[in-house]
Formats: sequence, C-alpha cells, structure tokens
Amino acid sequence: MRITPLDIQQKQFATRFRGFDMEEVDSFLELVREEMEELLRENANMREESRRYEKQLKEYKNIETTLKDTLVSTQQMVEEYRNTAKKDADLIIKEAELKSEELIRTAQDKVVKIHEDITDLKGIRRHFKEEIKRLIESHMRMLEFDKEREAETPNEV
Repeated sequence: MRITPLDIQQKQFATRFRGFDMEEVDSFLELVREEMEELLRENANMREESRRYEKQLKEYKNIETTLKDTLVSTQQMVEEYRNTAKKDADLIIKEAELKSEELIRTAQDKVVKIHEDITDLKGIRRHFKEEIKRLIESHMRMLEFDKEREAETPNEV
C-alpha cells in the first residue's frame, strides 16, 4: 500500500503513559507530509519531463530514420545517375566508333572506286592511243598509196 501525504496528515497514534510528545510527533509528521508532497510534485514533474523527452527522442529518431532513408535514397540516385551517365558515355563512344568505321569504310570504297576509275581511264587512254595510231598508220598508207599513184601516172599539163 502506498502512503500519501494525506495518510501522513491523518495518521493518529495511540497515546500511552510516558509516550511521545504529541506536538513533536505532529510537527514531524507535518514536515514529512510536506516533504512527501514536494517529492510527489517533483516526481510528477519528472515524469512529465520524461514523457516530453521520450516524445522528443521519438521525433528525433523519426527524423534520423527519415534522414537515413533520404541518404540511402540519394546514394542510390547518385549511383543510378552515375550508371546512366556511364551507359550514355559508352553508347556515345560506341556510336562514334561505328560512325568512324562507316566513314573509313566509305572512304575506302571511294579509294577503290577511284582506283577502278583510274584503271578504266588508263584502259580508255591505251585504247584511244591504239585507235589514233591505227588511224595515223591508215592515213600514212593512204598517203603512200597516193604518192605511188602519182609516181605511176605522168604529169599532164
């Protein structure tokens, strides 16, 4: 059973012959009651303060959890951004490599085409030279034939 300040105030002791001085006992009990009331008030204040601190601690723990979650989330986002940036960079590099290979292939095809054109033009030039040579030879034969004919026919004047 808990003793309250009221219990102390209302406590009556039986008197006996040569017992305690009742005034002194009452005075002491009053002092104990007042002290107990003060202790109970302090205890109630401490409990209230303890509840406030527990509530505040709970709020801080919630904030801490939120901050941890935010930090983890931010780290994940940074990692995702980093991975995405790396993938984008790799893709850009791959596209550049493919484009450069295509440009090189196109340039090589053009070089091959130019060499084929040069070969064709050399063939045309050789053929043209042969045709000119035959034409000149043909004309030379015709001129020689004309000279021979002139030499065979007397000059008629």
